[in-house]
Amino acid sequence: MLKSGNDAAVALAIHTCGSVEAFAEKMNQKAEEFGLQMTHFVTPHGLDQSDHYTTAYELAIITDQALKNPTIQKIVATKNYTIQINNQPVNIGNTNELLGYLEGVNGVKTGFTNGAGRCLVTSVKRGDMEIISVVLGADSKKFRTTDSIKMIEYAYANYKNVDISETVQKEWESWYQMNQKRIVIKQGKKDYLKMKMEPLSDSIVTMKKQEDVEDLQIQIITLNQVDDPIQKDKKVGYVKIKLGNTLLRDLDILVEETVEKKEYQDYLREILLNYLT
Repeated sequence: MLKSGNDAAVALAIHTCGSVEAFAEKMNQKAEEFGLQMTHFVTPHGLDQSDHYTTAYELAIITDQALKNPTIQKIVATKNYTIQINNQPVNIGNTNELLGYLEGVNGVKTGFTNGAGRCLVTSVKRGDMEIISVVLGADSKKFRTTDSIKMIEYAYANYKNVDISETVQKEWESWYQMNQKRIVIKQGKKDYLKMKMEPLSDSIVTMKKQEDVEDLQIQIITLNQVDDPIQKDKKVGYVKIKLGNTLLRDLDILVEETVEKKEYQDYLREILLNYLT
């Protein structure tokens, strides 16, 4: 990883899967799991092949997935490492020129082929905001470095992380106060459903600094009527959270408690109550 050892990549592929072809098949299966549509692997090292390709965006997705592995995370953040060859110490230096140079850089990888040009994928963490930048097809190391720095600095100058949990919760509570009797239950032991919104597990959203959290669009839609009986946690609607045309989160609206179907004695009780009152 530090020295871009293509021979080591081939050795690892053969060791783990028996052949380069079998390893590439595993890589393509993983790409499919990630939902990548413009990526296809033929080799473990990426040297030019007509049927071996990806895009900047999908390379960022691959990087994001790879950084979830603590071992990979540690390796790509390592500037120098000393190994033993024939009982002699040999220092290996990371080829990532931004590591140790630009604030917050903690990886990831350089690349070069005649077809791809000079490439650099960079991960950065400053405060609570983490980004991945991808530069492909640069004419020189200098250009890939300066382009990467420009993108990184632009991102931190123009974007911020915003916690939308309070805004979403207030909107839900306001809506529910006015619509708690919205869903009618036909022939149920209760006339109306109690509802709850699915918890917002990840409430941090990255948005442009000039955009305020008040610009969030929160759309709440539910059924108007349900047939009995209805079980707890059944989905009866959804909450869509959008910023402009971008869907940020999609939350389910669920039934808070089971409602049983009315039985004969329930109807009789209603008739008696109506008669007595």
